[in-house]
Amino acid sequence: MIKTPYLLFLGDAPDQLAAKVARGIRDWRPEFAIGQFRMEGCKADLGLPDMTLEEAREAGAETMVIGVANRGGVISPEWRHVLAEALLKGFDLASGLHNLLADEPELVEIARAEGRELHDVRVPEVDYPIANGRKRSGKRCLAVGTDCSVGKMYTALAMDAVMQERGLKASFRATGQTGILITGDGVPLDAVVADFMAGAVEWLTPDNDPDHWDLIEGQGSLFHASYSGVTLALVHGGQPDALILCHEPTREHMRGLPDYALPSLEELRDLSLLLAARVNPEVQVIGISINTQHMSEDEAAAYLAEVEAEMGLPTVDPFRNGADRLVDALIALG
Repeated sequence: MIKTPYLLFLGDAPDQLAAKVARGIRDWRPEFAIGQFRMEGCKADLGLPDMTLEEAREAGAETMVIGVANRGGVISPEWRHVLAEALLKGFDLASGLHNLLADEPELVEIARAEGRELHDVRVPEVDYPIANGRKRSGKRCLAVGTDCSVGKMYTALAMDAVMQERGLKASFRATGQTGILITGDGVPLDAVVADFMAGAVEWLTPDNDPDHWDLIEGQGSLFHASYSGVTLALVHGGQPDALILCHEPTREHMRGLPDYALPSLEELRDLSLLLAARVNPEVQVIGISINTQHMSEDEAAAYLAEVEAEMGLPTVDPFRNGADRLVDALIALG
């Protein structure tokens, strides 16, 4: 078990979006987030107290969590120096990067000498099967996006919170590092060997009660040249009964791909339905989740109303306005 509370390491994150792991923990497990540690040049700020290692330990922090999701998931030499110092100051370390803490000899040696723990949450711990495509009991909802980092996890978590409050049968199913750090369980899907990704999603969302909903954390985008594979594994392995379309309207291009424009919501709807219907012909798009964090209240309200009128589906920002309407649409499926 990863010891809490956390000091969230933002490193030299180039922008707010790069600190999405730390932001997810702050928003969904605020009781775990004591403060943030930022290096020179960091352009992310969670609004948490900036703390030195000594201050964070005095405040009770037990684990430094790497809260940055950089391209390639690497640990730079500058980061390594800070992480080594944190171990010497009494912190455990937790990370969801592709560059494993366990593969850093210096950190492993210090952790062993100091009696500290290294937690790599992006390491598959199960021998996942190859997908078989068999229909499972229970119901499943998957969030799919026009791009990466548009609010797919937030949408599923917000819906899960509403369903728990209403006493409905629901489970949030984490498929990425942030979701796993928030909930303590899940499948690090983009670290699973490609042939077994869809099978891992089947394993994660097994047979259940007829009225139970698995709310599956989305990853990547079917339209993203870098990360479409993990999305398709979720679509086919999840066999969703319901799809939520997720979009961030202020993006000028696909995340990390300046030569690629974002698809429209209509394109996302049509392609997602086409691929999902291969494993579940009854699948439906039941709502739209818009990430309006960079909009004013008036701008957000106008945009949501415009999209709802155009698409004919309940359209909300579940983090800003709540997810009740999305849950209502989900339950209406029966």
